[in-house]
Amino acid sequence: MDTLTHALSGALAGRLLARRPSPGSTPAAKPAPSIWQPVAAGAAAAAFPDLDFVLGYVSDIAYLRGHRGVTHSLLLFPLWGMLLAWVFAALAGRHHRARPGWRTFYGIACVAILIHIAGDLITQFGTMIFAPLSDRRFGLGTTFIIDLVLTGLLVAGLAASIVWRRSKVPAAVALALVTGWIGIGAVGRGEAIEAARAYAAEHEIEPVVVDAAPRPASPFNWTAIVFDGARYHYAHLNTRRSEVLEAGPDDHFIRRLSAPYKPVTLAQWETRPKFGGGDVEELAREVWAAEEFAFYRWFAMFPVFDHAEIAPPVNRCAGFGDLRFEIPGRGDTPFRYGLCGRAEGGEEGTGWRLYELVTGSRRWIEMN
Repeated sequence: MDTLTHALSGALAGRLLARRPSPGSTPAAKPAPSIWQPVAAGAAAAAFPDLDFVLGYVSDIAYLRGHRGVTHSLLLFPLWGMLLAWVFAALAGRHHRARPGWRTFYGIACVAILIHIAGDLITQFGTMIFAPLSDRRFGLGTTFIIDLVLTGLLVAGLAASIVWRRSKVPAAVALALVTGWIGIGAVGRGEAIEAARAYAAEHEIEPVVVDAAPRPASPFNWTAIVFDGARYHYAHLNTRRSEVLEAGPDDHFIRRLSAPYKPVTLAQWETRPKFGGGDVEELAREVWAAEEFAFYRWFAMFPVFDHAEIAPPVNRCAGFGDLRFEIPGRGDTPFRYGLCGRAEGGEEGTGWRLYELVTGSRRWIEMN
């Protein structure tokens, strides 16, 4: 999920958890912060885990391996909450004679970080919730990484909280509606997986994996995926649509985004071999098994052969993509990686060089 949406959800959590001084509080008691401070603290704490973007300045591989890692860990969030609570208390103390204690912000910081983790878990990118003990990625895959309705509900909740400043009801209602919206996405996911299972049964495919990837514009837009161990069978479909949605260049953005997803009964299924087949299969398998490609074997969920270049007698390149990120109408598919090397007897030996395919050209990546 995008960082702005994370911050909005944390701000609502801060508003919901904000407290006022009790009538019997004594002067010596730690003061309750003003309403805006818990809101600001919640927004900052919910954005905090995405500070791991700095790994991108180390290397591309460091970013892919570390993003949604230790800052998103269920094991470490109490420590991050304590650190942030101390910072928030110090900042709040600059505006109060009696400085609020870190405990005032600890619950808000922890809840906001947890909301961030939950917001990433509902996507399919994957979150290492047990880092640093495990680098396994978890993702429920109910929601596309950018969901305008979800973000809009959070914005509406904050706007209503500004209008009704003394009430926590707008924040509670907004978060409840967001939870309901995610539930609708879960229903759509179940329907897409059922459509994939039905396709496999109809075509006598013995599936190894049956899954669905969320797509933009609707909780019922999905890419249904069946993997039989050698080939991917997939279709872009809308589980609630009964007719094809037509969209021209003059139609609004959302309609154009949603149009490629066909009704289940009219879905156009495609098949792609994982390793390409034919003359490229041997090279594709060699690249896939290479030690230099271990990070992509760990990262990709639905890896499929994407491209190859063979220039006898020495130059050989092959790359893979991930069906998670192949969205109809998208100009450039991200996370397409490959290796280039030389055949036996080549002038530069047989070592591999890692690259990412960006806008049709290779961007070389240092392994260190």
